[in-house]
Amino acid sequence: MELLIKKGFRKRYNFLFDHDLPAEKEKLQKSIKKLKDPNAIEEAKNQITWIDKQLRSNPQKNVESEILRGHIKKEREAAKAGKRPYYLKKSEIRERKLMDKYNELKEAGKLDSFMEKRRKKNASKDHRFMPYRRDGGGA
Repeated sequence: MELLIKKGFRKRYNFLFDHDLPAEKEKLQKSIKKLKDPNAIEEAKNQITWIDKQLRSNPQKNVESEILRGHIKKEREAAKAGKRPYYLKKSEIRERKLMDKYNELKEAGKLDSFMEKRRKKNASKDHRFMPYRRDGGGA
């Protein structure tokens, strides 16, 4: 039910994300150059940051809804065949999203650099938990 509500919202208000928000961002960026009041400039910058966040978060939510939509479609077909429905867990959605990202990076040829960054990040995390070497203290 929640998916349908979100899907309907996106359909009805897609023009905001495609046209209105980018246009408003451009207008704000031009107005920052003209403004002299520091409070007004800060407010405009905050508004631009909010717009950027909205535009960036949209594709991520879209990927999840696409995964769910595909799964629901398959489950409806299986239900027609007489099988019991299987609902995806959040972890499975996350896993499928990761697999999609992996395939996308592989096609674009950016997989190696992405994996290298991931390895460095994990190594630095592991390094924090390594105990310090103790000094022998003996002769």
